[in-house]
Amino acid sequence: MVTAAVPVDEHEDGSDECRCLSDRVERVAMVWPLAQRPELGRRRTVAIVSGVLAATFLAALDVSIVGTAMPTIVGELRGFALYPWVVTAYLLTSTTTIPLYGRLADLYGRKRILLAAITLFLAGSALCGLAQSMLQLVLFRALQGLGAGGIIPVTLTVLGDLFPLEQRARLQGLTSAVWGAAAVAGPSVGAAVTDLAGWRWIFYLNVPVGLVALGLLGAALQERVGRREHPLDYRGALLLTAGMTLLLSGLSAAGEGRGAAPVVAVGAALGGAALLVLFWRTEQRAAMPIVPPELVRRRLMAVVGLGSILIGAGMFGLISFLPLAMQGLGAGTATTAGLTIMPFAVSWSVASTAAGRVILRFGFRSSVVVGMGAMLTGALVLQVVPRWPVLGWAVAAAALFGIGMGFSATAFLIAVQNAVAWSERGIATALVGLSRTIGGAVGVAVLGAVLNGVIQQRLGERAAIDALLDPAQRPSLSDALRASSERALAEALSVAFLLILLVVTAAVALVVVGFPREVLAGRVGARGPVAVSDGARPGDAREEVER
Repeated sequence: MVTAAVPVDEHEDGSDECRCLSDRVERVAMVWPLAQRPELGRRRTVAIVSGVLAATFLAALDVSIVGTAMPTIVGELRGFALYPWVVTAYLLTSTTTIPLYGRLADLYGRKRILLAAITLFLAGSALCGLAQSMLQLVLFRALQGLGAGGIIPVTLTVLGDLFPLEQRARLQGLTSAVWGAAAVAGPSVGAAVTDLAGWRWIFYLNVPVGLVALGLLGAALQERVGRREHPLDYRGALLLTAGMTLLLSGLSAAGEGRGAAPVVAVGAALGGAALLVLFWRTEQRAAMPIVPPELVRRRLMAVVGLGSILIGAGMFGLISFLPLAMQGLGAGTATTAGLTIMPFAVSWSVASTAAGRVILRFGFRSSVVVGMGAMLTGALVLQVVPRWPVLGWAVAAAALFGIGMGFSATAFLIAVQNAVAWSERGIATALVGLSRTIGGAVGVAVLGAVLNGVIQQRLGERAAIDALLDPAQRPSLSDALRASSERALAEALSVAFLLILLVVTAAVALVVVGFPREVLAGRVGARGPVAVSDGARPGDAREEVER
C-alpha cells in the first residue's frame, strides 16, 4: 500500500522559489512549509514516531497475518464460496480510498483523519473477531480496509510535515524495517495464534496495538490546520469504487453457476466495466483527478502500470491460494500454511535490498531480467504443487516469487521515479503501488471464481471441502469422500495456478516488448540517472540529488 509522497521544501527560509510545485501536485497536497513546522521536544518526537510506527505495524501485519488463518476460518465458518472475498473486500476498500484520504488530510488536517482511519481499522478488527459467518467476515474486512486505506498515506504525510529531509530519511528506514518485520513475522505469528488461541485472536491482537497508537498520536501530535478549498474529485472516487465493486462482484459470482447467477454475474461485471470507462472520462475533466490521465499516457508509466497489475495478480494469487493447497491437499495445519508464505516475505525483503545495489552497479536491465526470470520460474514450480503437495515445492515457488517481486518491483519503481519530473514523482509512485493492488484484487476475484466453478462442477457440494480444510473435522470424512474432495480441490488449484503462470508470462512479454530500451540500458549513478525516459526533464532527478 503506497501514498503519493509530495516533495517538501527543505530550505529553512521557506522561499517560494524552492517550494514551487506543479499545479497538479499542489492540488493533490498542500505542503506544510518547513518554517511553520512546530518545535518538537525529544519526548514528543519519540511519542509521535512511536505512534506512527505502531500504526504502520498494524497495517503491515494485517497484510500477511490473515492469509495463513484463512483455511481454518473457512473450515469453521463454512463459507468456501466467499473465500476470495475476505481478501478482495479488504483490498478493494483500502485501495480505492488511498487518494481520497490524502486529499481529506490536506483539507481537514492530518491528525483527525489519521485518528479516524485508525479507529475504523480497530472497529473492523474487533468485528472480524466476532464474525459468525463468512458474509459477516467479508463485510467487516471491508470496514477494516476503509481504515487501512488511510493509515499508510497519512502517517507518511505526518513524517513529511514534521521532520526535515535528513531526519525523514532515517525515519523512512525505520518504517521500511517495520514493514519487513511484519512481512516476516506475519505468517508465523498468524499460524501460531490460530493453532494456539484460535483464528479470532489474529484480529483481536490489533486492538491493543491500535489503542497505543491512538493514545500516543492523540496526545503528542499537534497541528495548525489552514483550510484551503479545492475541488475534491468525489465523482471520480464514487465511480472508481462502484465500478471496481461491481466488476469484482461479477467476476467472483461467475463461479457459482446456478440458476440466474451467471446472467447476474455478467451483468454486474459489464456494469462495473462501464462505470470504470465513465470514471476514466471523468478524470479527463476533473480539476484534481485521482488518476492523472497525462501521466498514465506516457509509455513507461503505461508499461509499468500494466506490468504491476499483472504481477500483482500473480503475487496475491500465490499468497492467497498456496496456503489453501498445503492445508487442503497436504493435510497440514495453519502452521504449515504459514511456512509456505514466510519464504516469500523473506526473499522479497532481501531481494529488494539487493536490487538497489544491482541497479546502481549494473543498471535496470539486470534487475528486471533477474526479477522477471525468477518470478516466471516460481510460477512454473507452482504448477507442481497440486500434484505433489509437499512443503519443499511450495517453499521453492514462494521464495522464487519473492525474489522476482523484490527485483522487478524495485526496478519498476526506481525507473518511474527517475523518468518523471521532480514535481510528479509522488503521484507516479502512488500509481505504481495502486496498480499492483488493483491487480491483486482483480486476480484474487478471478482465481476465486475459477476455483469455485471447478469445485462445483467436479464435486457438486462444497461442504466436504470445508471439512477438508479443518484439521479437526478432516478425520470425520470417509476415505472415498476425502479422496474425491482432494481430487476436486487439486484440479481447481491446477487451473488457478496455470492462470497465474499465464499472467506472469504476459508480464514478462510486456516488459520485453514494451519497456523503453533507453530505460533498460540506463544506470543510476551517484548523482542521478543516466537515462531519462519520455515525459521527464533530464535535470530534474540530478538537481534533486544536488539540493
